[in-house]
Amino acid sequence: MKSRSLIALFVAIVLALPALAQTSSSQDQSSQNSASSTQTQAAPSSTDSATGKPLQPPAREGFWGHLNPFARKKYVQRQTAPIRDRLNELDELTAANSKSIKDVDARAQQGIQLASTKANEADQHAIDAGNKAQAAQQTATQASTRLTTVEQVVGNIDQYKATNVTEIRFRPGQSDLSKNAKSALDDLATPLKDQRGYIIEVQGFSSGHGQAAIAVSQKMADSVVRYLVLNHEVPVYRIYVVGMGNAPVQSANGSADDAKAKRTSGGRVEVSLMKNDLEQLSANSTAQPAQAAAQQ
Repeated sequence: MKSRSLIALFVAIVLALPALAQTSSSQDQSSQNSASSTQTQAAPSSTDSATGKPLQPPAREGFWGHLNPFARKKYVQRQTAPIRDRLNELDELTAANSKSIKDVDARAQQGIQLASTKANEADQHAIDAGNKAQAAQQTATQASTRLTTVEQVVGNIDQYKATNVTEIRFRPGQSDLSKNAKSALDDLATPLKDQRGYIIEVQGFSSGHGQAAIAVSQKMADSVVRYLVLNHEVPVYRIYVVGMGNAPVQSANGSADDAKAKRTSGGRVEVSLMKNDLEQLSANSTAQPAQAAAQQ
Protein backbone atom coordinates (compact mmCIF):
# COMPACT_ATOMS: atom_id res chain seq x y z
CA MET A 1 0.00 0.00 0.00
CA LYS A 2 2.85 2.33 0.78
CA SER A 3 4.60 1.50 -2.49
CA ARG A 4 1.45 2.38 -4.45
CA SER A 5 1.30 5.73 -2.73
CA LEU A 6 4.90 6.45 -3.71
CA ILE A 7 4.24 5.50 -7.31
CA ALA A 8 1.20 7.74 -7.48
CA LEU A 9 3.14 10.61 -5.98
CA PHE A 10 5.92 10.11 -8.52
CA VAL A 11 3.49 10.12 -11.43
CA ALA A 12 1.82 13.26 -10.11
CA ILE A 13 5.19 14.98 -9.86
CA VAL A 14 6.10 13.96 -13.41
CA LEU A 15 2.79 15.23 -14.75
CA ALA A 16 3.12 18.52 -12.87
CA LEU A 17 6.56 19.32 -14.19
CA PRO A 18 5.41 20.22 -17.78
CA ALA A 19 2.69 22.44 -16.42
CA LEU A 20 5.19 24.26 -14.25
CA ALA A 21 7.56 24.60 -17.17
CA GLN A 22 4.77 25.90 -19.39
CA THR A 23 3.72 28.40 -16.76
CA SER A 24 7.31 29.58 -16.38
CA SER A 25 7.69 29.92 -20.13
CA SER A 26 4.40 31.80 -20.35
CA GLN A 27 5.51 34.19 -17.66
CA ASP A 28 8.85 34.73 -19.38
CA GLN A 29 7.14 35.26 -22.71
CA SER A 30 4.65 37.67 -21.15
CA SER A 31 7.49 39.67 -19.67
CA GLN A 32 9.24 39.68 -23.05
CA ASN A 33 6.04 40.74 -24.85
CA SER A 34 5.49 43.59 -22.41
CA ALA A 35 9.08 44.73 -22.89
CA SER A 36 8.79 44.50 -26.67
CA SER A 37 5.52 46.43 -26.66
CA THR A 38 7.19 49.14 -24.62
CA GLN A 39 10.02 49.27 -27.18
CA THR A 40 7.48 49.33 -30.04
CA GLN A 41 5.79 52.37 -28.56
CA ALA A 42 9.13 54.09 -28.19
CA ALA A 43 10.36 53.23 -31.74
CA PRO A 44 8.57 52.88 -35.15
CA SER A 45 7.18 49.49 -36.19
CA SER A 46 9.45 47.09 -38.08
CA THR A 47 6.87 46.86 -40.85
CA ASP A 48 7.14 50.58 -41.60
CA SER A 49 10.64 50.33 -43.02
CA ALA A 50 13.39 47.77 -43.46
CA THR A 51 15.76 47.61 -40.50
CA GLY A 52 18.19 45.06 -41.87
CA LYS A 53 18.91 43.80 -38.32
CA PRO A 54 19.06 40.03 -37.64
CA LEU A 55 16.34 38.44 -35.53
CA GLN A 56 17.31 38.12 -31.86
CA PRO A 57 16.66 34.80 -30.04
CA PRO A 58 14.55 34.87 -26.86
CA ALA A 59 16.45 35.89 -23.75
CA ARG A 60 15.31 32.72 -21.89
CA GLU A 61 14.40 29.42 -23.40
CA GLY A 62 12.29 28.08 -20.57
CA PHE A 63 12.48 24.81 -18.74
CA TRP A 64 12.61 22.56 -21.80
CA GLY A 65 15.31 24.50 -23.66
CA HIS A 66 14.94 25.48 -27.31
CA LEU A 67 12.26 22.88 -28.11
CA ASN A 68 9.18 22.56 -25.95
CA PRO A 69 7.37 19.33 -26.71
CA PHE A 70 4.26 20.56 -24.96
CA ALA A 71 4.10 23.98 -26.76
CA ARG A 72 0.59 25.24 -27.39
CA LYS A 73 -0.79 27.07 -30.47
CA LYS A 74 -0.45 30.53 -28.94
CA TYR A 75 3.12 29.77 -27.97
CA VAL A 76 3.95 28.70 -31.50
CA GLN A 77 2.30 31.83 -32.90
CA ARG A 78 4.33 34.00 -30.55
CA GLN A 79 7.50 32.27 -31.69
CA THR A 80 6.74 32.59 -35.41
CA ALA A 81 5.39 36.17 -35.29
CA PRO A 82 8.86 37.81 -35.69
CA ILE A 83 9.59 35.57 -38.68
CA ARG A 84 6.28 36.46 -40.29
CA ASP A 85 6.90 40.15 -39.66
CA ARG A 86 10.35 39.89 -41.20
CA LEU A 87 8.88 38.14 -44.27
CA ASN A 88 6.31 40.89 -44.63
CA GLU A 89 9.09 43.44 -44.36
CA LEU A 90 11.07 41.68 -47.09
CA ASP A 91 7.98 41.60 -49.33
CA GLU A 92 7.53 45.33 -48.83
CA LEU A 93 11.20 45.94 -49.66
CA THR A 94 10.89 43.79 -52.80
CA ALA A 95 7.77 45.69 -53.91
CA ALA A 96 9.48 49.04 -53.27
CA ASN A 97 12.54 47.97 -55.26
CA SER A 98 10.38 46.77 -58.15
CA LYS A 99 8.52 50.08 -58.18
CA SER A 100 11.82 52.01 -58.18
CA ILE A 101 13.13 49.92 -61.06
CA LYS A 102 9.95 50.54 -63.04
CA ASP A 103 10.16 54.29 -62.36
CA VAL A 104 13.79 54.40 -63.50
CA ASP A 105 12.94 52.42 -66.64
CA ALA A 106 9.99 54.71 -67.42
CA ARG A 107 12.16 57.81 -67.01
CA ALA A 108 14.85 56.25 -69.19
CA GLN A 109 12.34 55.44 -71.94
CA GLN A 110 10.92 58.96 -71.71
CA GLY A 111 14.41 60.43 -72.02
CA ILE A 112 15.20 58.24 -75.03
CA GLN A 113 11.94 59.23 -76.72
CA LEU A 114 12.60 62.93 -76.02
CA ALA A 115 16.12 62.64 -77.45
CA SER A 116 14.78 60.89 -80.55
CA THR A 117 12.17 63.64 -81.03
CA LYS A 118 14.82 66.33 -80.71
CA ALA A 119 17.02 64.51 -83.23
CA ASN A 120 14.12 64.27 -85.70
CA GLU A 121 13.40 67.98 -85.26
CA ALA A 122 17.06 68.79 -85.87
CA ASP A 123 17.00 66.66 -89.05
CA GLN A 124 13.85 68.46 -90.23
CA HIS A 125 15.45 71.85 -89.56
CA ALA A 126 18.50 70.76 -91.54
CA ILE A 127 16.30 69.65 -94.45
CA ASP A 128 14.38 72.94 -94.35
CA ALA A 129 17.62 74.88 -94.32
CA GLY A 130 18.87 72.88 -97.32
CA ASN A 131 15.63 73.51 -99.20
CA LYS A 132 15.81 77.23 -98.45
CA ALA A 133 19.43 77.34 -99.60
CA GLN A 134 18.48 75.54 -102.81
CA ALA A 135 15.55 77.92 -103.35
CA ALA A 136 17.86 80.89 -102.78
CA GLN A 137 20.29 79.46 -105.33
CA GLN A 138 17.50 79.00 -107.86
CA THR A 139 16.29 82.55 -107.22
CA ALA A 140 19.78 83.89 -107.75
CA THR A 141 20.11 81.89 -110.99
CA GLN A 142 16.75 83.15 -112.22
CA ALA A 143 17.69 86.73 -111.34
CA SER A 144 20.97 86.38 -113.24
CA THR A 145 19.17 84.90 -116.26
CA ARG A 146 16.55 87.65 -116.15
CA LEU A 147 19.26 90.30 -115.93
CA THR A 148 20.95 88.85 -118.99
CA THR A 149 17.63 88.84 -120.84
CA VAL A 150 16.91 92.42 -119.85
CA GLU A 151 20.32 93.50 -121.07
CA GLN A 152 19.68 91.83 -124.40
CA VAL A 153 16.24 93.42 -124.69
CA VAL A 154 17.58 96.85 -123.82
CA GLY A 155 20.31 96.40 -126.38
CA ASN A 156 17.76 95.43 -129.02
CA ILE A 157 14.93 97.72 -127.91
CA ASP A 158 14.82 99.46 -131.28
CA GLN A 159 15.23 96.28 -133.30
CA TYR A 160 11.81 95.35 -134.65
CA LYS A 161 11.16 92.25 -136.69
CA ALA A 162 8.23 91.79 -139.03
CA THR A 163 6.02 88.96 -137.80
CA ASN A 164 2.97 89.43 -140.01
CA VAL A 165 2.34 91.30 -143.25
CA THR A 166 -1.23 91.89 -144.45
CA GLU A 167 -2.09 93.35 -147.83
CA ILE A 168 -5.30 95.36 -148.23
CA ARG A 169 -6.58 95.83 -151.79
CA PHE A 170 -8.63 98.82 -152.96
CA ARG A 171 -10.59 99.34 -156.13
CA PRO A 172 -9.25 102.04 -158.44
CA GLY A 173 -10.23 105.50 -157.28
CA GLN A 174 -11.71 104.28 -153.91
CA SER A 175 -10.40 104.48 -150.33
CA ASP A 176 -13.18 102.68 -148.47
CA LEU A 177 -12.41 99.32 -146.85
CA SER A 178 -14.17 96.29 -148.22
CA LYS A 179 -15.60 93.49 -146.12
CA ASN A 180 -12.59 91.28 -146.81
CA ALA A 181 -10.23 94.13 -145.92
CA LYS A 182 -11.96 94.66 -142.57
CA SER A 183 -11.84 90.93 -141.81
CA ALA A 184 -8.10 90.85 -142.56
CA LEU A 185 -7.51 93.83 -140.26
CA ASP A 186 -9.57 92.18 -137.52
CA ASP A 187 -7.41 89.08 -137.71
CA LEU A 188 -4.33 91.23 -137.44
CA ALA A 189 -5.40 93.55 -134.60
CA THR A 190 -7.46 91.31 -132.30
CA PRO A 191 -4.47 89.41 -130.80
CA LEU A 192 -2.70 92.73 -130.09
CA LYS A 193 -4.92 93.64 -127.15
CA ASP A 194 -2.85 94.08 -123.93
CA GLN A 195 0.36 93.32 -125.81
CA ARG A 196 3.52 95.40 -125.73
CA GLY A 197 6.64 95.80 -127.77
CA TYR A 198 5.04 96.11 -131.19
CA ILE A 199 4.46 98.71 -133.88
CA ILE A 200 2.33 98.69 -137.02
CA GLU A 201 3.78 99.98 -140.25
CA VAL A 202 1.18 101.11 -142.82
CA GLN A 203 2.36 101.86 -146.37
CA GLY A 204 -0.05 102.98 -149.08
CA PHE A 205 0.66 102.39 -152.77
CA SER A 206 -1.33 103.82 -155.67
CA SER A 207 -1.13 103.85 -159.42
CA GLY A 208 -0.56 107.10 -161.22
CA HIS A 209 2.21 109.63 -161.07
CA GLY A 210 3.47 112.42 -158.85
CA GLN A 211 1.68 114.05 -155.98
CA ALA A 212 -1.72 112.75 -157.06
CA ALA A 213 -0.58 109.14 -156.56
CA ILE A 214 0.97 110.02 -153.22
CA ALA A 215 -2.22 111.70 -152.03
CA VAL A 216 -4.36 108.70 -153.06
CA SER A 217 -2.00 106.26 -151.36
CA GLN A 218 -1.99 108.41 -148.21
CA LYS A 219 -5.79 108.48 -148.18
CA MET A 220 -5.99 104.66 -148.40
CA ALA A 221 -3.39 104.27 -145.63
CA ASP A 222 -5.31 106.73 -143.42
CA SER A 223 -8.44 104.64 -143.93
CA VAL A 224 -6.62 101.58 -142.57
CA VAL A 225 -5.23 103.52 -139.61
CA ARG A 226 -8.64 104.95 -138.79
CA TYR A 227 -10.19 101.48 -138.71
CA LEU A 228 -7.46 100.09 -136.39
CA VAL A 229 -7.75 102.99 -133.96
CA LEU A 230 -11.54 103.20 -133.80
CA ASN A 231 -12.46 99.53 -133.98
CA HIS A 232 -9.55 97.90 -132.14
CA GLU A 233 -8.27 100.74 -129.94
CA VAL A 234 -4.74 100.42 -131.23
CA PRO A 235 -2.70 103.35 -129.83
CA VAL A 236 -1.88 105.89 -132.50
CA TYR A 237 1.72 106.14 -131.29
CA ARG A 238 2.23 102.52 -132.30
CA ILE A 239 1.22 103.16 -135.92
CA TYR A 240 3.61 104.54 -138.52
CA VAL A 241 1.86 105.50 -141.76
CA VAL A 242 3.26 106.76 -145.07
CA GLY A 243 1.84 107.27 -148.51
CA MET A 244 4.31 105.83 -151.03
CA GLY A 245 2.36 106.78 -154.18
CA ASN A 246 3.64 104.77 -157.14
CA ALA A 247 7.03 104.07 -155.54
CA PRO A 248 8.74 100.80 -156.42
CA VAL A 249 8.02 97.89 -154.09
CA GLN A 250 10.97 96.61 -152.06
CA SER A 251 11.93 93.03 -152.78
CA ALA A 252 12.60 90.39 -150.13
CA ASN A 253 16.25 91.34 -149.90
CA GLY A 254 15.37 95.02 -149.43
CA SER A 255 16.45 96.22 -152.88
CA ALA A 256 14.28 97.86 -155.54
CA ASP A 257 14.99 95.51 -158.46
CA ASP A 258 13.18 95.84 -161.77
CA ALA A 259 11.35 99.03 -160.80
CA LYS A 260 8.98 98.91 -163.73
CA ALA A 261 7.83 95.36 -163.00
CA LYS A 262 7.39 96.00 -159.30
CA ARG A 263 5.50 99.28 -159.50
CA THR A 264 1.93 98.84 -158.30
CA SER A 265 -0.82 98.74 -160.89
CA GLY A 266 -3.70 99.36 -158.44
CA GLY A 267 -4.45 100.78 -155.00
CA ARG A 268 -3.25 98.70 -152.05
CA VAL A 269 -1.95 99.08 -148.48
CA GLU A 270 0.66 96.92 -146.81
CA VAL A 271 0.15 96.54 -143.03
CA SER A 272 3.23 95.08 -141.31
CA LEU A 273 3.15 93.98 -137.67
CA MET A 274 6.61 94.36 -136.15
CA LYS A 275 7.74 93.28 -132.67
CA ASN A 276 10.80 93.52 -130.49
CA ASP A 277 11.82 91.40 -127.44
CA LEU A 278 9.69 93.22 -124.86
CA GLU A 279 6.79 90.83 -125.32
CA GLN A 280 9.09 87.86 -124.77
CA LEU A 281 10.48 89.51 -121.63
CA SER A 282 6.97 90.07 -120.29
CA ALA A 283 6.06 86.43 -120.95
CA ASN A 284 9.16 85.25 -119.09
CA SER A 285 8.36 87.54 -116.15
CA THR A 286 4.90 86.00 -115.87
CA ALA A 287 6.17 82.44 -116.22
CA GLN A 288 8.92 82.64 -113.58
CA PRO A 289 6.65 83.45 -110.57
CA ALA A 290 4.32 80.67 -111.68
CA GLN A 291 7.21 78.19 -111.77
CA ALA A 292 8.43 79.35 -108.35
CA ALA A 293 4.94 78.92 -106.88
CA ALA A 294 4.69 75.44 -108.40
CA GLN A 295 8.04 74.43 -106.91
CA GLN A 296 7.00 75.59 -103.45
